[in-house]
Amino acid sequence: MQSVILAGGLGTRLHPITQEIPKALVPIRGKPFAAYQLAWLAKQGIREVIYCIGHKGGQIVDFVGDGSAWGLRVSYVDEGGDLRGTAGALRLALETTHLEDAFFVLYGDSFLPIAYPPVFAQHARSGKPALMTVLRNENRWDRSNVVYAPPLVTLYDKNCDEATRARMTHIDYGLLVLCRTFVEDEIPHMTVVDLADVLGRLSRKGNLAGYEVIERFYEVGSLAGITDFSRYVDQERL
Repeated sequence: MQSVILAGGLGTRLHPITQEIPKALVPIRGKPFAAYQLAWLAKQGIREVIYCIGHKGGQIVDFVGDGSAWGLRVSYVDEGGDLRGTAGALRLALETTHLEDAFFVLYGDSFLPIAYPPVFAQHARSGKPALMTVLRNENRWDRSNVVYAPPLVTLYDKNCDEATRARMTHIDYGLLVLCRTFVEDEIPHMTVVDLADVLGRLSRKGNLAGYEVIERFYEVGSLAGITDFSRYVDQERL
């Protein structure tokens, strides 16, 4: 299985830390976050990783290298200073490297402690161009942004009105499975676009499959998130 890691963002919520290093390398208990993320991906059967890098991306290349330290094959797509948004980064990956017919997508600051193979299998069964993992949230971890009516995400919208928000019980968990054709058909060449906007349109068309998880997610894109994940590392002895 193949995974794309979106790790090009500026990480403004973590300034001044991310003025010096990218979020993917934020130290957690003396080890860069990427080491935990890559170890988990390898444990879940991922064998190839494509990093979409931008801000301070050279530091990620220097630390991760070819990925062999984790039993992975790692390559890179570099946006440089011309950031194209999360969807634009995927389009650049399509045009400059090899994407499998279906592949995982996650963010460079997310740790998602679930089993990945069942998610991949559900996407194959769905026949849809994309699958989003979702967590019943009830506004616990952040504002809920998903209407989930199994087996579909019937609405994904981060910026909806309050009446629509009241119908939302789930949140985007942060792990996607996408078809290569989804990137070809839904993300135009050389555009700056957020993946959330593209997926929102897909949900309204009835073409976004869903997979419900029960484990909470962790992130290191905020100081509170770093504290939470550090506790998790101690608890799990990672």
